[in-house]
Amino acid sequence: MKKSVFLGTLAASALLAGFASAGTLDDVKARGELICGVNVGLTGFGAPDASGNYQGFDVAICKAVAAAVLGDPAKVKYVPTTGETRFTALSSGEVDMLARNSTWTFSRDNDLKLDFVAVNYYDGQGFMVHKDLGVSSAKELDGATICIQTGTTTELNLADFFKANNISYTPVTVADDSEAQRQYLAGACDSFTTDASGLAAVRATMPDAENHVILPEIISKEPLGPAVRHGDNNWGDVVRWSFYALVAAEEKGITQANIEEVAASTQDPEVKRMLGLEGDLGAMMGLDKDWAKRAIAASGNYGEIFAATIGESTSIGLARGLNALYTQGGLQYAPPFR
Repeated sequence: MKKSVFLGTLAASALLAGFASAGTLDDVKARGELICGVNVGLTGFGAPDASGNYQGFDVAICKAVAAAVLGDPAKVKYVPTTGETRFTALSSGEVDMLARNSTWTFSRDNDLKLDFVAVNYYDGQGFMVHKDLGVSSAKELDGATICIQTGTTTELNLADFFKANNISYTPVTVADDSEAQRQYLAGACDSFTTDASGLAAVRATMPDAENHVILPEIISKEPLGPAVRHGDNNWGDVVRWSFYALVAAEEKGITQANIEEVAASTQDPEVKRMLGLEGDLGAMMGLDKDWAKRAIAASGNYGEIFAATIGESTSIGLARGLNALYTQGGLQYAPPFR
């Protein structure tokens, strides 16, 4: 009797797992479109261009997933989300995934029931001030007014930092980066705080960027990455490995320009598995054999995407830093395609 109950429990668990894992991937295939939650507008990471088409570092992940699943990086519907609406949009099923500078934390994982499938940008929180304020350290901001987005880890980190340093501040709450920039430039706050990458992106759009200083302190760890819903493990794998295909491509020297040549000539067993020349990795996730090849071809490898959207040759001017490959002193590397 006990054995029957145990086996019945296992069968029920397996059935529920099957329902969860079948969900979003099947929905996206049936719809013929990926619905991706993105930033309302953060230059370099996720923002509409002059033609209204979303572009950026995070947006490239949406394109890679769409290419892997649907065969076309253009088959994406972008849904702008704020710091307050992004997780509700994902949890409710309004979007299939989030790719919009969101920090992986314990409570978001366990309380909000979200799965952060990878870290696409290792970041930390910083402060920007008007140059004429004459401040060279965040510890000199005692009594300052500070623009801060609600519903973010930034809001909590700010409170911790000022409490730990026994200084005070007055928050000026905003909904998104655009409003923060408007308020900051209008003089409503002495300082604007968010992820350091976000500060660089915002400053790059200012007409007088040279008059704004990003202070040296980084007061937190902000591992940013794409997120999916808990329990949808197969879909999480699809998003995760689509991203890691981009990282692995950089490790292996595969670019948007040479991918066909590599596919035709490579003798590297791992590259052969990843590009679908050997084995059946795609089938394990419910995709075809060319899924990774299409993901890479969509916008290039991780390094190409970084350089084109937020790198040192762009107006944002971010160095790779922690986001360099592990072979170059960074933290980025892909698990084995095996």
